[in-house]
Amino acid sequence: MHWSILIIFTLIALGLAEGRLPDAYPGRSWWSYWLIGLITAAVFFASLLAHELAHAVVARRNNVAVDDIVLWLLGGVARLRSEASTPAAELRIAGVGPLVSLCLGGCFALAAWLVDSAVGPGLASEALVWLAVINLLLAVFNSVPAAPLDGGRLLRAFLWWRTGDRARATAGAAAAGRGFGWFLLLVGLLLFARGDVVGGLWLAMIAWFLIAAATAEGQQAELRAVLRGVPVRQTMTFAPVTVPAGLSVAAFLVDPRYRYRHSAFPVTGDDGHSPEGLVTLKTAGRVPEEQREAVRVREVMIPLSQVVVVGPDDQLVELLPRMSAAAGQRALVVDEGGTVVGIVASSDISRTMSWLMTATPQGHRHSGSGPADTT
Repeated sequence: MHWSILIIFTLIALGLAEGRLPDAYPGRSWWSYWLIGLITAAVFFASLLAHELAHAVVARRNNVAVDDIVLWLLGGVARLRSEASTPAAELRIAGVGPLVSLCLGGCFALAAWLVDSAVGPGLASEALVWLAVINLLLAVFNSVPAAPLDGGRLLRAFLWWRTGDRARATAGAAAAGRGFGWFLLLVGLLLFARGDVVGGLWLAMIAWFLIAAATAEGQQAELRAVLRGVPVRQTMTFAPVTVPAGLSVAAFLVDPRYRYRHSAFPVTGDDGHSPEGLVTLKTAGRVPEEQREAVRVREVMIPLSQVVVVGPDDQLVELLPRMSAAAGQRALVVDEGGTVVGIVASSDISRTMSWLMTATPQGHRHSGSGPADTT
C-alpha cells in the first residue's frame, strides 16, 4: 500500500459520512455515519484488491510472473515481471479485471436489494448501493480501449492478433491512451472553468497519469523493437570479477580488484563458480569499521533469490522490464553448468540501446551484430 492511499480512503469516508449518507438518511447519529463510511471505504479497497488479484492469478496461470500488487492514490496495479506470450493470454489477463469488478457490482446490487427487502431502506443498503455503482463504474472505465487501462490491454491483444506484431500493437494502444488522456484533461479544464474545482482537478490528475503512462508504454514499445533479437551475451560484461562468499568485508573493501572499476560484484561459493548472490560496495561500506574483519561477504550480500538471473542466450528484450526492479540494478548471467559467466548493469543496456539506435535509425537490426563487449 502506497502512502497516498490514505488520501483517497479519507476522501471516500468523508464524502460518505458527511455527504451522501446524511443527505439520504438524515437524523442518524454522527458515529453511525462515520462507522458505515469507514467500513464502506475499506470494502471498496478490498474490491480494488480483488480486481488486481484476478489479474495476478490469471497472469501466473499463463506463465507470467507477478512481482507485487500496489494500491495507491488512483487505484491499483499488478506489476508483471514479463509480458504475455500470445494475444490470447493477453486477452485473458487484461479482461479478467473488469469482469471481476462487474461481478462485484452485481453482487453488491443484489445484497442491497436483499437488505432493503429484509430490514427496509437504511445506511447499510445505501452503502451497498454505492459499492455496486462504484464497482460498475470501475469496470466500465477500465474497459476503455486506451493504455494503460485494461481496455488498452484488450486493444493491444486485438491489434497484436490482427497484425502479428506486438510492438505495433503496443504503439497503437499507447496512442489511444494519450488521446483519451488529452480528452479527459480537456473535460477537466472545462469543469474547472465552470466552477467545479475539485472535480476538474481530480479529472486533470487522472488525465495526466494516463498521458504519462501511455507515453511510457509507447517508449517501451520502441525500445523492445530496437532490442528485438539481441541476446544477453552481446550486452553483458564477460568473466566478471567475483567475490568469495567467505571473504571478510574488510578484505573486500581494501582489495584493489574490487575498488576501482565496478560498484557491484557476483558472489560465488567455495568452488569459485556457483553464484550465491550479489554484493555492492555501498552495502559493504555500511558495516561498522570495527566489525568488518568478523563479518563475511555472505552476510551483507543480496541473496541469489532476490537477484535477476539469466542465461547468455536469453533475449535482452525480456530482461529489460525485470531490470527496473532488480536488486542492485544488475543481473547475473549464468550458463547451463551453473557458472557465472557475465553480469549486466542498467548502464550496459542503455549503452546497447544507444548503439543500436545510432547504427540502425529505423529500429531494425541484423542478427549477429552488436556493440563491443567492453565496459
